[in-house]
Amino acid sequence: MHPASFGYHAPGSLEEAFGLLRQHGEDAKLLAGGHSLLPAMKLRLTQPEVLIDLSRIPGLNGIRQDGDTLVIGALTTHTEVSTSEDVRRLLPGLADTASVIGDLQVRNRGTMGGSVAHADPGADLPVTLTALNASFVLTSAEGERTMAADEFFVDFFTTALEPNEILTSIRIPLPSTPVRTSYAKLPHPASGYVVVSAAAALSVDGGACTGARVVLGGVGGTPHRATGTEAALEGQALTPETMAAAAQRAAEGIDPHADSYADEDYKRHMAVVYAGRAIEAAAARA
Repeated sequence: MHPASFGYHAPGSLEEAFGLLRQHGEDAKLLAGGHSLLPAMKLRLTQPEVLIDLSRIPGLNGIRQDGDTLVIGALTTHTEVSTSEDVRRLLPGLADTASVIGDLQVRNRGTMGGSVAHADPGADLPVTLTALNASFVLTSAEGERTMAADEFFVDFFTTALEPNEILTSIRIPLPSTPVRTSYAKLPHPASGYVVVSAAAALSVDGGACTGARVVLGGVGGTPHRATGTEAALEGQALTPETMAAAAQRAAEGIDPHADSYADEDYKRHMAVVYAGRAIEAAAARA
């Protein structure tokens, strides 16, 4: 299918983009990499009258360390994240995540900010960014506000981003105690989208877990914190028995949505399996 006809603007600054948002309101959609929006337009699941292409606005891409925070511009591509020496050194679980998104074309064109703002429950990045306690800088003509991932994702394809705001960067804290990170994914065999996934971020001191964030994907409309698993890990030595017992609690409190590929019971079982894999992989990292 072909998309419905639409207008196109490529502003050269954020100020120009804000002006276009004010002018066109709900009739406009922001375009980043396009690998979420354009397929939906081709299927006519969404029919914006105007596209506002952010790709020519300077300062919206790149990866840099700002003190104890890693800052990633919203237009940074998945390939740039997966191959970044800084990301691979500091947050290898994020590099792992970016490396398994879609296919090579998607990774070369798709962007961090576009994936986050689209909030597809079958996406990879929202899961890992929630595990990493990331926050998102939301910019409007009135200024900036920063929102944690735990609060940003609201429901299926829904975030706390306001119509007049643009997601401009992603900020990930780098604690003084190194965090071991990982991502494990069961992909749909045809599309590559998440059936069930898990991301783990473990703080380890002397072999014991001093803090844990374990997040599941594919089991609801938003990334799901496996708080029972987190509680079972914290303060414990990361032995095979401890990690396996903690993973068994991953399905607590989830009510997975069934689809044509996987029913609720299968997803609950896979939540336990993939939480275990993510925890073990994170614990094994130096």
